[in-house]
Parts: sequence; C-alpha cells; structure tokens
Amino acid sequence: MEMGLIRRRIVVMIVMVSLIGMCINGEDGEFEGVEGEGPMVKTEQEALYSAIQGFVGEGWNGSDLYPDPCGWTPIQGVSCDIFDGNWYVTSLNIGSILDNSLSCTPNATFYPYLFQLKHLKSLAFFNCFSAPPIAFDSENWTMFSDSLESLEFRSNPGLTGTIPAAFGQLKKLQSLVLAENGLSGGLPDNIGNLRHLKRLVLSGNRLTGKIRDSYGYLSELLIMDLSRNMLSGRLPLTFGGLTSILKLDLSQNQLEGNIPSEISNLKNVTLLDLSDNKFSGGLTHSIQEMSSLQELVLSRNPIGGDLMNIEWQNLQQLMVLDLSSTRLTGGVPESVTRMKRLRFLGLGCNNLSGNLTPKLAKLPDLNSLYVYENHLTGALKFTQGFYEKMGWRFGAWNNPNLCLPTGLMPISVGPFGVKACHEVMLREVSAGGSGFKLGNENQSLDSHYPTSFSSLRNKFDRICVILCALLSLILFM
Repeated sequence: MEMGLIRRRIVVMIVMVSLIGMCINGEDGEFEGVEGEGPMVKTEQEALYSAIQGFVGEGWNGSDLYPDPCGWTPIQGVSCDIFDGNWYVTSLNIGSILDNSLSCTPNATFYPYLFQLKHLKSLAFFNCFSAPPIAFDSENWTMFSDSLESLEFRSNPGLTGTIPAAFGQLKKLQSLVLAENGLSGGLPDNIGNLRHLKRLVLSGNRLTGKIRDSYGYLSELLIMDLSRNMLSGRLPLTFGGLTSILKLDLSQNQLEGNIPSEISNLKNVTLLDLSDNKFSGGLTHSIQEMSSLQELVLSRNPIGGDLMNIEWQNLQQLMVLDLSSTRLTGGVPESVTRMKRLRFLGLGCNNLSGNLTPKLAKLPDLNSLYVYENHLTGALKFTQGFYEKMGWRFGAWNNPNLCLPTGLMPISVGPFGVKACHEVMLREVSAGGSGFKLGNENQSLDSHYPTSFSSLRNKFDRICVILCALLSLILFM
C-alpha cells in the first residue's frame, strides 16, 4: 500500500513538472525559456539597458540577467508584460527604494533610449538626481502620451528647472508625483487637461506663481498636495469642481484672500490643510457643509473672526481641528463639544475670551487640548481624572485670568502655567482690579489686566509663534 502511494506521488510530481515546463516554454515551444533566447524583442532590451546605464552608470550592462530582464533573474524595480507574444517593460523604478534596487550614479542623466520603451506605464525615481543639477528633457516626454499612467520623482534635490508642459499631454496619466525635488517656476496650465488624474503631488519644491483655474477641473482627482512651495495669489473659485477630492493640502505657501465658499462642494474631502499661508476674511460658513472632514488645519493664517458663526456639530467625522494662530476672537462655543470623534483641538495663540466649557471633558476621544496664549477667564472646572488623562497635552498657559480651583485637588495636577484661583484674585486686588468673578463670561477683559499688559503681550508674540510651530512639529510628525 505504501508503494502504491509513493508511485501516485511520483506521477503527480511528473505531471506538475510537465505543466511548469509548458508555462515556461509555451505549449508548442514558442518561448525557448532557459534553453535559448528569452521572448524579449532585442530593440526593447537594448533600449532598456541603455536607459538604465544613464541612471546607474556605464559599468552596468545586465550581463548577469538570464535569459533577459523579464526572465528568471529580473532587475529589481523592472516589471514586464506580454504584448503580441513578446515581453515589454511596463514599469521602471530607479533609485534606492529597496536594498537590492539599482542605485543611481552621481551624474545620472536621461538618455533618449528611455523614451523608446513604448509600453511603459509606470516610471519612478527615488533619490536619484543629486548633483550636478539636471533638468527634465522637455521634448521627448510626449512619446509616452499613449502609455504612461504613473510618473513619480521623489527626493531628487538635483532635479531642477521647470515642470515640462509636455506632462500635460500625457493623456493617460493617473498619478503625477514630483515631491521633494529642486523644481522652480510656475505650474503648467495644461496639467488641468489630465482629466483622468487621481493623484497630484508637487510638494516640497520651489514652485512660484498662482494656482491655475484649470486645476479645479480635475473632477476625478482624489489627492492634491501642493504644500511647501512658494505659491501665491488667491485660491481659485474653480476648486469647487474638485468633487471627488479626498485630501487637499496647500499648506506652507503664500496664498491669500478669503477661503472661497465654493469649497462647500467638496463633500468627500477628509483632509483640508491650508496652514501657514496668508488667508484672511474669517471662517467661511462653507466649512460646516463639509461633513466628511476628519482633519481641518488652518493654523498660522491671519483669518480673524470668531468660532460662534460655525455650526460645529455638523462636522461629526472631525478628529483634528487646528485653528491656532489665526487671530480668532470671542468665546469657545459649546457646539465644539458635539463633535464626538474629536481628538485634537488647537486654539492656541489667539484672542479668545470667556470661559472654557467643562463639557469638553465629555468628548470620549479627546487627548490634546491647546488654548494657551489667549484671554480666557474664570475657573477651570474639569475633573482630576481629565487632567491626569491629558497630562502635558492640555496647554493653557499665558491666560492670566484663567485659574484652577484648589479645594478639590492639588495645583500640581492641573495644566502647566495655570495658577490657583486664590492667587489670581490676590493679584487682581493688589493691582487695583475689582471685577474678577469666577465663571463670569461677560466680565470685561480690561479690568483683568494691569494697564501695561498690552505692551507686555507684544513681547510675548514672537515666543507664541515659536511655541505654536514647535508644538505643531511635535504633534504632526
């Protein structure tokens, strides 16, 4: 019985080997496989090898690849597919992405052979171009207009010059990523012609000028990241046409003017980051209509206005709300406490006044609350458990008339920089103030401060900005 079982297993193994042989060699031997030349057109192989030599150096010749780069010993980062019975390169990734990836030579350059890969769908370079500076070949890119779907250049500081207008003619392009390079100049207007584009990332360059109206016509776009450039001007009203957008990041530029009400059309957006710009004109009511928002970051803009005009309870998906250093006035509305998924609330470095509602403690996921450098008043009426949960992530310093009741817990439990209420009252009395009342939201702020406080606050402005920047870096790393 055991001998019969062994025989059956041997038969199965023979059949499996035969099937594998058919897969490798073809049913009628049309692919010679390891016994002969691989099924790659010679001109395609020569174009690939020559193109790669431009990036990794002339010393590389692919001689250790058998039978070809699409065979048993493929190049890391090269993928192929069969067209008309032959292998063609469809994906090429150059740079130190993985340990065994091809590394670029210091004088990497574009050879024209690259553009002879007529079935190339994906092309990516990572940390390849450093020195000397090299610019895009602006003429040959149109040769990829019928094939290329993804084009990426990441972390190439030596890649300089402008973005070729030819990129706007890559009509099948779905992903264009030019991040952390040395690119400059303006944004090509015809990028807006790429109607199938799903991802547009141009962050971390030195791009200047205005954002073109045509960029608002990318109705299939899911991700737009133009952050960390020097873009200026107003946000185009056409951005209301980005109806599919999920993430919109325009932070760290020089954009100005009002935040247009047309953004209310962005019903699917989960991240809106406009921080570190020059936006003004107050918070637009359109924000409350963006019901899918999970992160809203508008910090370090001279926006002005107050929080009371927004129905924050409409933003039930919101987890991060950062409005620090936006020149807000007025009080903190209780509607903020109805955003049940809120984790981070940043209101520091503003001109907010009145009391801080203890209902914030009822937000189940809240783990960071920053209200430092404001004019908040009265007693903090949170529980000891809330303070212990928050720890250093509750920032309330430099609110001179904000205080901590001492009857129920030690002062050391409360947030850093907040004094005991009896100390604040004594200070007010010694300063000649007569109007300090715990929990009085309507109390005039003028009676809370010495006459020299406004000049003293000006001295703190620079410190405030530095603190805000440092906290943002720590919290969003």
